[in-house]
Amino acid sequence: MQVDHGRIFRDAWISGVKKYFPGEPKPGYITPWEETPEWERQAAAAVCAQVADFIKVSKGHTAKLTREQKGRFVALCWIAQIYKHIDDPKPNYVADWADLPDWQKETDSDIFEAIEREA
Repeated sequence: MQVDHGRIFRDAWISGVKKYFPGEPKPGYITPWEETPEWERQAAAAVCAQVADFIKVSKGHTAKLTREQKGRFVALCWIAQIYKHIDDPKPNYVADWADLPDWQKETDSDIFEAIEREA
């Protein structure tokens, strides 16, 4: 189940990057699941599970959240995973929502909605 969750997250991330990133994205942004580092696969699976649990305990009422609220939730869960897996992360790895580029905000919102569709 963890692998499926991670793949849902990663597939939505890659799709969002391809859709919203201005110009050519960094290769690491669109690395296929099989080539994604283990820590990142674990983090993706954890965030996906957190979103799925949030949807479940909210009895589906997360559908009433705005896209921004959905994206903020994904971003915050991801920041916690970065701190879990990286001792001294770069500031842009743990940037607050207001400091994220628009392409990343849209991608995070898409990730939540992809998980909603699977839940």
